[in-house]
Amino acid sequence: MEYRNVGASGLEVSALSFGSWVTFGDQIDEQIAEDCMKAAWETGVNYFDNAEAYAGGRAESVMGSVLKRMAWKRSEVVISTKIFWAGKGPNQVGVSRKRLIEGTTASLARLQLDYVDMLLCHRPDSRTPIEETVRAMNYLINQGKALYWGTSWWSAKQLLSAYHIARRERLIPPTVEQPEYNMFAREWVESEYEGLYDELGLGLTTWSPLASGMLTGKYNEGIPPTSRVTLKGYEWLRKEFESGEGKARIEKVKKLAPIAKSLNCSLAQLALAWCAKNPRVSTVITGATRPEQVAENMKAIDVVPLITPQVIFEIENVLQNKLVPAKTYR
Repeated sequence: MEYRNVGASGLEVSALSFGSWVTFGDQIDEQIAEDCMKAAWETGVNYFDNAEAYAGGRAESVMGSVLKRMAWKRSEVVISTKIFWAGKGPNQVGVSRKRLIEGTTASLARLQLDYVDMLLCHRPDSRTPIEETVRAMNYLINQGKALYWGTSWWSAKQLLSAYHIARRERLIPPTVEQPEYNMFAREWVESEYEGLYDELGLGLTTWSPLASGMLTGKYNEGIPPTSRVTLKGYEWLRKEFESGEGKARIEKVKKLAPIAKSLNCSLAQLALAWCAKNPRVSTVITGATRPEQVAENMKAIDVVPLITPQVIFEIENVLQNKLVPAKTYR
Protein backbone atom coordinates (compact mmCIF):
# COMPACT_ATOMS: atom_id res chain seq x y z
CA MET A 1 0.00 0.00 0.00
CA GLU A 2 1.09 3.56 -0.69
CA TYR A 3 0.61 6.29 1.94
CA ARG A 4 0.06 9.96 1.17
CA ASN A 5 -0.11 13.16 3.17
CA VAL A 6 -3.52 14.78 3.39
CA GLY A 7 -2.70 17.99 1.56
CA ALA A 8 -0.02 20.03 3.31
CA SER A 9 -0.69 18.35 6.66
CA GLY A 10 1.50 15.72 8.29
CA LEU A 11 -1.38 13.21 8.43
CA GLU A 12 -0.74 10.15 6.26
CA VAL A 13 -3.49 7.97 4.82
CA SER A 14 -3.50 4.94 2.56
CA ALA A 15 -3.94 5.88 -1.11
CA LEU A 16 -6.93 3.51 -1.18
CA SER A 17 -9.26 3.58 1.80
CA PHE A 18 -12.59 2.13 2.91
CA GLY A 19 -15.92 3.83 3.56
CA SER A 20 -19.31 2.85 4.96
CA TRP A 21 -21.71 4.78 2.71
CA VAL A 22 -24.72 2.74 1.49
CA THR A 23 -23.35 -0.57 2.79
CA PHE A 24 -23.03 -0.35 6.61
CA GLY A 25 -26.40 -0.57 8.29
CA ASP A 26 -28.23 -0.91 4.97
CA GLN A 27 -26.79 -3.59 2.69
CA ILE A 28 -24.60 -5.63 5.05
CA ASP A 29 -24.73 -6.76 8.66
CA GLU A 30 -22.11 -6.14 11.32
CA GLN A 31 -20.22 -9.39 10.77
CA ILE A 32 -19.74 -8.74 7.06
CA ALA A 33 -18.78 -5.14 7.84
CA GLU A 34 -16.10 -6.49 10.18
CA ASP A 35 -14.86 -8.93 7.54
CA CYS A 36 -14.64 -6.10 4.99
CA MET A 37 -12.78 -3.75 7.34
CA LYS A 38 -10.40 -6.54 8.31
CA ALA A 39 -9.76 -7.35 4.65
CA ALA A 40 -9.00 -3.69 3.98
CA TRP A 41 -6.71 -3.47 7.00
CA GLU A 42 -4.77 -6.55 5.91
CA THR A 43 -3.95 -4.88 2.59
CA GLY A 44 -2.55 -1.82 4.38
CA VAL A 45 -5.61 0.42 4.53
CA ASN A 46 -5.44 2.73 7.55
CA TYR A 47 -8.26 5.18 6.75
CA PHE A 48 -11.96 4.48 7.30
CA ASP A 49 -14.69 7.00 6.47
CA ASN A 50 -18.16 7.50 7.93
CA ALA A 51 -20.93 10.08 8.48
CA GLU A 52 -23.74 10.64 10.95
CA ALA A 53 -26.23 10.53 8.05
CA TYR A 54 -25.20 7.08 6.81
CA ALA A 55 -28.07 4.71 7.62
CA GLY A 56 -29.33 7.22 10.16
CA GLY A 57 -26.27 6.76 12.39
CA ARG A 58 -26.23 2.97 12.19
CA ALA A 59 -23.11 3.00 10.01
CA GLU A 60 -21.18 4.75 12.77
CA SER A 61 -22.49 2.30 15.37
CA VAL A 62 -21.44 -0.68 13.25
CA MET A 63 -17.98 0.75 12.61
CA GLY A 64 -17.56 1.62 16.28
CA SER A 65 -18.35 -1.94 17.32
CA VAL A 66 -15.95 -3.35 14.75
CA LEU A 67 -13.16 -1.00 15.83
CA LYS A 68 -13.64 -2.02 19.44
CA ARG A 69 -13.47 -5.73 18.62
CA MET A 70 -10.48 -5.37 16.31
CA ALA A 71 -8.48 -3.62 19.05
CA TRP A 72 -6.24 -1.93 16.50
CA LYS A 73 -3.89 0.66 17.95
CA ARG A 74 -5.65 4.03 17.79
CA SER A 75 -2.43 5.62 16.54
CA GLU A 76 -2.47 3.31 13.51
CA VAL A 77 -6.04 4.08 12.42
CA VAL A 78 -7.40 7.22 10.75
CA ILE A 79 -11.15 7.75 11.17
CA SER A 80 -13.32 10.46 9.66
CA THR A 81 -16.96 11.33 10.02
CA LYS A 82 -19.18 14.06 8.66
CA ILE A 83 -21.80 16.29 10.28
CA PHE A 84 -24.84 17.94 8.68
CA TRP A 85 -28.00 15.80 8.79
CA ALA A 86 -29.32 14.36 12.06
CA GLY A 87 -33.07 14.88 11.74
CA LYS A 88 -35.74 17.25 10.47
CA GLY A 89 -35.83 19.74 13.33
CA PRO A 90 -34.61 23.33 12.90
CA ASN A 91 -31.33 22.63 14.73
CA GLN A 92 -30.83 19.12 13.38
CA VAL A 93 -29.56 20.16 9.97
CA GLY A 94 -26.53 22.23 9.05
CA VAL A 95 -23.15 23.18 10.46
CA SER A 96 -24.00 25.76 13.09
CA ARG A 97 -22.02 25.74 16.34
CA LYS A 98 -24.84 23.91 18.12
CA ARG A 99 -25.25 21.37 15.31
CA LEU A 100 -21.53 20.64 15.04
CA ILE A 101 -20.88 20.26 18.75
CA GLU A 102 -23.95 18.15 19.45
CA GLY A 103 -23.53 16.11 16.27
CA THR A 104 -19.87 15.39 16.94
CA THR A 105 -20.61 14.33 20.52
CA ALA A 106 -23.29 11.91 19.27
CA SER A 107 -21.06 10.56 16.49
CA LEU A 108 -18.19 9.88 18.89
CA ALA A 109 -20.57 7.98 21.17
CA ARG A 110 -21.71 5.78 18.28
CA LEU A 111 -18.15 5.25 17.10
CA GLN A 112 -17.03 4.57 20.69
CA LEU A 113 -14.08 6.92 20.18
CA ASP A 114 -12.67 9.84 22.11
CA TYR A 115 -11.89 11.69 18.88
CA VAL A 116 -11.95 11.40 15.11
CA ASP A 117 -8.91 12.22 13.02
CA MET A 118 -10.88 14.20 10.45
CA LEU A 119 -14.21 15.93 11.09
CA LEU A 120 -15.98 17.19 7.98
CA CYS A 121 -18.89 19.52 7.27
CA HIS A 122 -20.96 17.23 5.06
CA ARG A 123 -22.32 20.12 2.98
CA PRO A 124 -22.17 23.93 2.97
CA ASP A 125 -24.85 25.64 5.08
CA SER A 126 -26.25 28.85 3.60
CA ARG A 127 -28.05 29.64 6.88
CA THR A 128 -24.90 29.68 9.00
CA PRO A 129 -22.08 32.25 8.67
CA ILE A 130 -18.86 30.54 7.62
CA GLU A 131 -17.06 32.24 10.50
CA GLU A 132 -19.38 30.49 12.99
CA THR A 133 -18.52 27.14 11.42
CA VAL A 134 -14.79 27.88 11.46
CA ARG A 135 -14.94 28.87 15.14
CA ALA A 136 -16.96 25.77 16.05
CA MET A 137 -14.49 23.47 14.28
CA ASN A 138 -11.59 25.20 15.96
CA TYR A 139 -13.32 24.69 19.32
CA LEU A 140 -13.87 20.98 18.66
CA ILE A 141 -10.20 20.53 17.77
CA ASN A 142 -9.13 22.41 20.88
CA GLN A 143 -11.45 20.18 22.92
CA GLY A 144 -9.66 17.12 21.54
CA LYS A 145 -12.71 15.77 19.70
CA ALA A 146 -11.08 16.07 16.27
CA LEU A 147 -7.53 16.47 14.99
CA TYR A 148 -8.23 18.04 11.60
CA TRP A 149 -11.33 19.48 9.99
CA GLY A 150 -12.58 19.82 6.47
CA THR A 151 -15.55 19.91 4.16
CA SER A 152 -17.50 17.92 1.58
CA TRP A 153 -18.71 19.57 -1.61
CA TRP A 154 -17.96 23.12 -0.55
CA SER A 155 -17.28 25.49 -3.41
CA ALA A 156 -13.80 26.90 -3.93
CA LYS A 157 -15.12 30.31 -2.90
CA GLN A 158 -16.53 28.93 0.37
CA LEU A 159 -13.30 27.08 1.13
CA LEU A 160 -11.23 30.15 0.44
CA SER A 161 -13.48 32.21 2.71
CA ALA A 162 -13.12 29.67 5.54
CA TYR A 163 -9.35 29.59 5.10
CA HIS A 164 -8.92 33.36 5.22
CA ILE A 165 -11.28 33.75 8.19
CA ALA A 166 -9.22 31.17 10.06
CA ARG A 167 -5.94 32.89 9.23
CA ARG A 168 -7.30 36.32 10.12
CA GLU A 169 -8.62 35.14 13.49
CA ARG A 170 -5.64 32.85 14.18
CA LEU A 171 -7.83 29.76 14.07
CA ILE A 172 -7.27 26.37 12.43
CA PRO A 173 -8.20 26.36 8.72
CA PRO A 174 -9.77 23.44 6.84
CA THR A 175 -7.29 20.77 5.76
CA VAL A 176 -9.33 18.47 3.56
CA GLU A 177 -12.23 18.40 1.11
CA GLN A 178 -14.23 15.27 0.23
CA PRO A 179 -15.72 15.57 -3.27
CA GLU A 180 -17.03 13.00 -5.70
CA TYR A 181 -14.38 11.96 -8.21
CA ASN A 182 -14.44 9.38 -10.96
CA MET A 183 -14.05 9.17 -14.71
CA PHE A 184 -17.49 10.71 -15.20
CA ALA A 185 -17.40 13.26 -12.35
CA ARG A 186 -14.28 15.39 -12.77
CA GLU A 187 -15.35 19.01 -12.31
CA TRP A 188 -14.75 19.46 -8.58
CA VAL A 189 -11.28 17.92 -8.47
CA GLU A 190 -9.89 18.98 -11.82
CA SER A 191 -11.49 22.41 -12.22
CA GLU A 192 -13.30 23.86 -9.19
CA TYR A 193 -10.46 23.35 -6.69
CA GLU A 194 -7.51 23.69 -9.05
CA GLY A 195 -6.44 27.06 -7.69
CA LEU A 196 -6.61 25.92 -4.06
CA TYR A 197 -4.24 22.96 -3.81
CA ASP A 198 -1.09 25.01 -3.60
CA GLU A 199 -2.56 28.12 -1.98
CA LEU A 200 -4.44 26.32 0.82
CA GLY A 201 -2.50 23.05 0.94
CA LEU A 202 -5.85 21.33 0.37
CA GLY A 203 -6.03 17.53 0.60
CA LEU A 204 -8.71 15.35 -1.01
CA THR A 205 -10.46 12.22 0.25
CA THR A 206 -12.54 11.39 -2.82
CA TRP A 207 -15.64 9.20 -2.99
CA SER A 208 -17.64 7.22 -5.58
CA PRO A 209 -14.60 6.25 -7.67
CA LEU A 210 -16.67 3.60 -9.46
CA ALA A 211 -19.60 5.95 -10.21
CA SER A 212 -21.97 3.92 -8.00
CA GLY A 213 -20.77 0.73 -9.64
CA MET A 214 -21.20 1.80 -13.27
CA LEU A 215 -17.44 1.69 -13.88
CA THR A 216 -17.23 -1.96 -12.77
CA GLY A 217 -18.99 -3.04 -15.96
CA LYS A 218 -21.69 -4.97 -14.09
CA TYR A 219 -24.38 -2.73 -15.59
CA ASN A 220 -23.22 -3.18 -19.18
CA GLU A 221 -25.99 -5.66 -19.96
CA GLY A 222 -28.70 -4.21 -17.71
CA ILE A 223 -29.40 -3.68 -14.02
CA PRO A 224 -28.70 -6.74 -11.80
CA PRO A 225 -31.64 -7.44 -9.42
CA THR A 226 -29.51 -7.29 -6.24
CA SER A 227 -27.47 -4.18 -7.09
CA ARG A 228 -27.40 -0.87 -5.22
CA VAL A 229 -29.57 0.67 -7.94
CA THR A 230 -32.50 -1.54 -6.85
CA LEU A 231 -32.37 -0.53 -3.16
CA LYS A 232 -35.26 1.36 -1.61
CA GLY A 233 -34.38 5.02 -1.37
CA TYR A 234 -32.06 4.87 -4.39
CA GLU A 235 -34.73 5.27 -7.04
CA TRP A 236 -32.93 8.48 -8.08
CA LEU A 237 -29.85 6.45 -8.94
CA ARG A 238 -31.83 4.03 -11.10
CA LYS A 239 -33.25 6.99 -13.03
CA GLU A 240 -29.70 8.22 -13.64
CA PHE A 241 -28.60 4.83 -14.93
CA GLU A 242 -31.61 4.50 -17.21
CA SER A 243 -31.40 8.05 -18.55
CA GLY A 244 -29.93 8.90 -21.93
CA GLU A 245 -26.75 10.13 -20.29
CA GLY A 246 -26.52 6.99 -18.18
CA LYS A 247 -26.83 4.75 -21.23
CA ALA A 248 -24.17 6.82 -23.04
CA ARG A 249 -21.82 6.36 -20.10
CA ILE A 250 -22.36 2.60 -20.10
CA GLU A 251 -21.33 2.54 -23.75
CA LYS A 252 -18.11 4.31 -22.76
CA VAL A 253 -17.52 1.73 -20.00
CA LYS A 254 -17.72 -0.98 -22.65
CA LYS A 255 -15.01 0.83 -24.64
CA LEU A 256 -12.79 1.03 -21.55
CA ALA A 257 -12.83 -2.77 -21.18
CA PRO A 258 -10.06 -3.39 -23.77
CA ILE A 259 -7.82 -0.89 -21.98
CA ALA A 260 -8.30 -2.73 -18.68
CA LYS A 261 -7.63 -6.04 -20.42
CA SER A 262 -4.37 -4.70 -21.88
CA LEU A 263 -3.22 -3.89 -18.34
CA ASN A 264 -4.35 -7.30 -17.06
CA CYS A 265 -6.76 -5.73 -14.56
CA SER A 266 -10.50 -5.41 -14.06
CA LEU A 267 -12.54 -2.38 -15.07
CA ALA A 268 -13.00 -1.55 -11.38
CA GLN A 269 -9.25 -1.68 -10.76
CA LEU A 270 -8.64 0.55 -13.78
CA ALA A 271 -11.16 3.12 -12.51
CA LEU A 272 -9.69 3.12 -9.01
CA ALA A 273 -6.13 3.39 -10.29
CA TRP A 274 -7.14 6.28 -12.58
CA CYS A 275 -8.40 8.22 -9.56
CA ALA A 276 -5.36 7.42 -7.45
CA LYS A 277 -3.04 8.47 -10.29
CA ASN A 278 -4.08 12.09 -9.75
CA PRO A 279 -1.41 13.56 -7.42
CA ARG A 280 -4.00 15.93 -5.92
CA VAL A 281 -5.92 12.97 -4.45
CA SER A 282 -4.83 12.01 -0.94
CA THR A 283 -6.96 8.87 -0.85
CA VAL A 284 -9.66 7.15 -2.88
CA ILE A 285 -12.52 5.93 -0.68
CA THR A 286 -13.81 2.53 -1.77
CA GLY A 287 -16.84 0.55 -0.64
CA ALA A 288 -17.78 -3.11 -0.77
CA THR A 289 -20.34 -5.67 0.38
CA ARG A 290 -17.95 -8.65 0.51
CA PRO A 291 -14.38 -9.05 1.82
CA GLU A 292 -13.39 -10.67 -1.49
CA GLN A 293 -14.51 -7.50 -3.25
CA VAL A 294 -12.35 -5.43 -0.89
CA ALA A 295 -9.29 -7.56 -1.68
CA GLU A 296 -9.87 -7.19 -5.43
CA ASN A 297 -10.36 -3.43 -5.19
CA MET A 298 -7.15 -2.96 -3.23
CA LYS A 299 -5.14 -4.65 -5.96
CA ALA A 300 -5.74 -1.43 -7.90
CA ILE A 301 -2.77 0.07 -6.07
CA ASP A 302 -0.54 -2.12 -8.26
CA VAL A 303 -2.22 -0.76 -11.39
CA VAL A 304 -1.45 2.90 -10.60
CA PRO A 305 2.13 2.74 -11.99
CA LEU A 306 0.72 1.22 -15.20
CA ILE A 307 -1.37 4.33 -15.91
CA THR A 308 1.20 5.82 -18.27
CA PRO A 309 0.69 8.92 -20.45
CA GLN A 310 -0.22 6.59 -23.33
CA VAL A 311 -2.85 4.81 -21.25
CA ILE A 312 -4.22 8.17 -20.09
CA PHE A 313 -4.42 9.24 -23.74
CA GLU A 314 -6.41 6.10 -24.60
CA ILE A 315 -8.77 6.63 -21.65
CA GLU A 316 -9.31 10.30 -22.54
CA ASN A 317 -10.06 9.26 -26.10
CA VAL A 318 -12.95 7.20 -24.75
CA LEU A 319 -14.19 9.61 -22.08
CA GLN A 320 -14.02 12.82 -24.12
CA ASN A 321 -14.71 14.92 -21.00
CA LYS A 322 -11.41 16.50 -20.01
CA LEU A 323 -11.89 19.83 -18.25
CA VAL A 324 -10.12 23.15 -18.44
CA PRO A 325 -9.06 24.16 -14.89
CA ALA A 326 -10.93 27.13 -13.46
CA LYS A 327 -8.94 30.37 -13.65
CA THR A 328 -11.01 32.37 -11.18
CA TYR A 329 -12.49 31.20 -7.90
CA ARG A 330 -12.52 34.27 -5.69
